[in-house]
Amino acid sequence: MSASVLKADPHLPRAGAAARAVVDVAVGVLLRPDGGFLLTSRPAGKVYAGYWEFPGGKLEAGEAVERALARELHEELGIGVDAGAVRRWREQLVDYPHALVRLHFCKVRSWRGELQMREGQRFCWQRLPVQVSPVLPGALPVLQWLAEEGGQAD
Repeated sequence: MSASVLKADPHLPRAGAAARAVVDVAVGVLLRPDGGFLLTSRPAGKVYAGYWEFPGGKLEAGEAVERALARELHEELGIGVDAGAVRRWREQLVDYPHALVRLHFCKVRSWRGELQMREGQRFCWQRLPVQVSPVLPGALPVLQWLAEEGGQAD
């Protein structure tokens, strides 16, 4: 877990300033046996549209991270993931101009079905160093962590 706060786009004003509540988000780092990992683009109409990120979404009230991630991956990508196959990995608090977000990064090694981009987003399998840009600020720590692990995901 990271104790530090990553401040995205520090030159921009913060919406709601100090009164902002933390939004919890489950994020999947989908890993293939060959070492590739999945990045998806943020859909048009969303904040940071077109930026590349690891897929996931907000937790609903009372929802566990693993369950939220399985739900979000099904809603966004059309794949099935058993909550038991989700391995919590690291957390990062990110101070975006529009929201204060706690990202719960989880490694996912197995899923069912073929990828379907249900929100009109794009996807790509990447290795380090990534060949797509721009990358969402909240995804950058993951790339560093993967590099520290030698690109291997245990």
